[in-house]
Amino acid sequence: MSLEDRVRQAVDKVGARRGLAISTRRTYAGWAGRFARWAGTRVRTKDPAWARDWLSRLVSVERVSYSTQKQALNALAFLFRDVCGMEEVNLEVRLRKTPKRIPVVLDIGEIAALLQNLPERCRLAAEVQYGCGLRVTELVNLRIKDIDERRLQVTVRSGKGNQDRVTVLPASLVARIVSWKKEQRRIYEEGRADRLPGVALPGALARKFPKAGESWEWHWLLPSSRLSVDPDSGIRRRHHLHPKVCGKAIRNAVRAAGIEKRVTTHVLRHSFATHLLEAGTDIRTIQDLLANADISTTMIYTHVATNVSAAGVKSPLDDCLSAFGEQTDLKPLPISGSKIAEFVGADALAVQ
Repeated sequence: MSLEDRVRQAVDKVGARRGLAISTRRTYAGWAGRFARWAGTRVRTKDPAWARDWLSRLVSVERVSYSTQKQALNALAFLFRDVCGMEEVNLEVRLRKTPKRIPVVLDIGEIAALLQNLPERCRLAAEVQYGCGLRVTELVNLRIKDIDERRLQVTVRSGKGNQDRVTVLPASLVARIVSWKKEQRRIYEEGRADRLPGVALPGALARKFPKAGESWEWHWLLPSSRLSVDPDSGIRRRHHLHPKVCGKAIRNAVRAAGIEKRVTTHVLRHSFATHLLEAGTDIRTIQDLLANADISTTMIYTHVATNVSAAGVKSPLDDCLSAFGEQTDLKPLPISGSKIAEFVGADALAVQ
């Protein structure tokens, strides 16, 4: 086994013992293995000085984004502190800030066109993500118990930063979700009849409540269509819908709808926030619904909301064209001198 593989395996095992999410473990293991490959030897891999050089290279040479720099830094800090057992780790790297980018947002018509071109399972997933403002990982991890149709609320468990929150459930989705639950209940009952293992539970709940994974309330809202092997336990069971399935379906739907934007699943969350802002919702309320730790993260939507940003300003060209009649081609406008004088003023012509 190569040094890179050994480092990846060690980070993954320690991360599992620390209770890190599998996605976090894979990210940390990937960065740690990449550093080990660059370092070349076991001694250098355990030397913070070499880590500082490598992180500096990411910033100055590879010029990766700020979020990517933070990922790599956190991964190596985990490697030295939790895997190598170092008590104090100071990698002394100054991260290079990158400017925030304006998010891609779909208008209501584009959202409708996108939804119409999605298959049933992915359409419901997209409707819930857009209607509730969820991250895709929060979406696929929803369970039956997290949906409250009577109170029109969705409870997000262990979201970003391991925080719980409550967001809105669209009233227009209640009937669909009730019908969807009935269909999934039949699949659940078939699984119980076949004595299939229950779904995976978060944290230590599987040890505390070993039978809870077999109960209906813990079943996934968006289960996978087939069984798969749990990467943590090795048990073959029904997992939730994979985020990549949602992403691929959305890309196909965007092409079919003729939408000329780069659309990912996260664009639905951006659109949720922007449309709320355009409807007059308070920015603090939107921050709470999105669970953004910093208000500045939510304020980015003020740059794209058409009624609160420069994007909503009417261009003077519209007034210009309407003054002489609608002309959309690129041919010279047949405007008489009197018309020009009427538009720009006789004094302006006198200067010439």
